[in-house]
Amino acid sequence: MVIQKNRENLPWVEKYRPSSLDEVNGQNDIVSTVRKFVHEGKLPHLLFYGPPGTGKTSTIIALAKEIYGSNYRNMVLELNASDDRGIDVVRNQIKEFASTMQIFSKGFKLIILDEADAMTSTAQNSLRRIIEKYTKNTRFCILANYAHKLNPALVSRCTRFRFSPISQEAVNTTIATVITKEKLKISSDAIESLCTLARGDMRKALNVLQACKASLQDDNDEIDTNMIYNCIGAAHPKDIEAVLDSILQDEWTSSYNTISICKREKGLALIDLLSGFVSILNKYELKPATRIEILRGLSDIEYAISKAGSDKIQTSAVIAVIKSAMEHEKK
Repeated sequence: MVIQKNRENLPWVEKYRPSSLDEVNGQNDIVSTVRKFVHEGKLPHLLFYGPPGTGKTSTIIALAKEIYGSNYRNMVLELNASDDRGIDVVRNQIKEFASTMQIFSKGFKLIILDEADAMTSTAQNSLRRIIEKYTKNTRFCILANYAHKLNPALVSRCTRFRFSPISQEAVNTTIATVITKEKLKISSDAIESLCTLARGDMRKALNVLQACKASLQDDNDEIDTNMIYNCIGAAHPKDIEAVLDSILQDEWTSSYNTISICKREKGLALIDLLSGFVSILNKYELKPATRIEILRGLSDIEYAISKAGSDKIQTSAVIAVIKSAMEHEKK
């Protein structure tokens, strides 16, 4: 009873983490390949890399549970390399675990190094030799967001799998399961907005959905599109369109005031509006030269914002870029 209660209090990211490879959504090719390695008894050292929230940790943990079952704790060592990233951890914890064998268990042990791209270069160099030395009884799975931050010699010792952002269909499937189990009321437009705004990040989708659930005054209330946008902190398409229409149709002062009011009342930053403008303008039929001019101008503004440029100046620049490009479009 206590265990069940503790599980109910878990964040949904952990509560609904896949417990088997069959439950992993959105990475079917990788799952089938890794499962084939296991069935043939030829599992190599693995490198899983890709954006956050794409299922790297979930996949390897589900694989380990499928291999070891109830003996999981004895045969698997999980380390988050962003915390334990020094050479002492490699020399002590990892080497000690890799060098010993289980008397009553056949097969290899598994060491999972999460966030390995945060390891120091010295630790990565030390890890290369350990991987080679203890291959007979230990397999390593290295998880990273960026493969280029890993030592090339370390990468060459692993079979690489790139985890791409999860498709909207796969996110939708998982979200639908959570909605059913949590007995949520949510509109179809809100589900579509959530899947779109998650941008292939399953962790983000689940966290936003849980935040929306927590913000409900009553369990019978419905989660709508506005709640999704408010929880994510993204600009609503209607607000973006209103601002863009003002830039295209009104004179400069009115356009500037519209942007200022939108930012103040909606709590938006100029960078949020920029990404919204790009997504909407992509749907417009524009001359290639016009599209290039707009994208080049907005990219310069985004760079200036990242370098702490004046918000007023950059807001004016946004209006100038779009108006100037549209004037050239008419010629």
